[in-house]
Amino acid sequence: MLGIKYLDEAHLKGFERYKYNSIDTSYLSIYVMHPFWNWCVKFLPKWLAPNLITFTGFLMTVVNFILIAYYDWDFSAANNMENSVPRWVWSVAAINILIYYNLDGMDGKQARRTGTSGPLGELFDHGLDSYSAVLIPIYMFSLFGSDDLPPIRMFFVIWNVFLNFYLTHVEKYNTGVMFLPWGYDFTMWGVSSVLFFTSIVGPGVWRARFYSLTMANVFEIILIGSGIVTSHPIIIKNIYLSYKNKTGKMRPFMEAARPLFAFLWLFVITMIWCLFSRNNIVNLEPRILFVLFGTLFSNIACRLIVAQMSDTRCDSFNILMWPLMATVAVSCFPWYEQVIGMEISADAERWTVQALTIFTTIAHLHYGQGVVREMCDYFKIRCFKIRKPVPPEQELTQNATV
Repeated sequence: MLGIKYLDEAHLKGFERYKYNSIDTSYLSIYVMHPFWNWCVKFLPKWLAPNLITFTGFLMTVVNFILIAYYDWDFSAANNMENSVPRWVWSVAAINILIYYNLDGMDGKQARRTGTSGPLGELFDHGLDSYSAVLIPIYMFSLFGSDDLPPIRMFFVIWNVFLNFYLTHVEKYNTGVMFLPWGYDFTMWGVSSVLFFTSIVGPGVWRARFYSLTMANVFEIILIGSGIVTSHPIIIKNIYLSYKNKTGKMRPFMEAARPLFAFLWLFVITMIWCLFSRNNIVNLEPRILFVLFGTLFSNIACRLIVAQMSDTRCDSFNILMWPLMATVAVSCFPWYEQVIGMEISADAERWTVQALTIFTTIAHLHYGQGVVREMCDYFKIRCFKIRKPVPPEQELTQNATV
């Protein structure tokens, strides 16, 4: 589409050599979830493509986002003790999270069961997970409301989730091994349990206070603290050991740190916008703003995953950040007023956020479908369909014809 190629020969050859290598040490995952998924996958028809399972699970997170946004667009529904979001919405959201989580665990097993394992499935899975990294935390914000959890603090919560997800792939970029984080399984069960509990006792429970400590504060402490304790030190240790034992990619320091540059650029630019917008845009359009940031993050993460799996050099800057930088320059700094003789209005900045979100989403979707299409063409496979194996005699006939 549009004649744009996202993968070059080095990417495709790298994908051809790629072998999945992961280590999972989570007791919940090993002793509970994997046996459960092994049992569940037996009931799936063998014609069902693993990527279709992955995509169906991802759609559950999208449905949750749309459903909760319909009742609580600006995160104000919980500002009164009687949250205006119906209780059944929390039940549906909890069920959808469990569907997403379990399908995410079953897709790889279906791939091995049907003999269709390959780099496309892993890229498709992790690429969609990078988008869910922004959608899932947003559900939780509607439990606390913008009074107890102001949008600027929501911003830092989301970036903590981004960091936890991204560092795992930086780790793999340098070690060649996917060390599956302990926190993922507990987070999925925790989120779904909280949503179910909310539907039973009512969302007003999350407005409780312990002296000056709100439930939103507890949420922030647990989320940020869990990453600091259970994720970041282990990632640093694994990268260090890969250099010490010479088992990793053995990249020079600046090359090893290269994936962090685009991530840090995005964090700094978005933080400047949220902190210094003259119209306080983070309070005007928090939901759309977070979707924009999540889409940009997903694009950066997907490009890192492509580089990591194809063993190529990752990007240090993302091209989609140029329009973001231009928008921030106009929204935050007064030089613009001197040029046109007027200040940018709140409505104009909101329209700009919406337009930029639409543009970025289309660009990211174009990138995603382009990469998938190019990989399908190269490996002669279908993304959402398992091709029937060609009989040997027919294959010989086809080769002779060619």
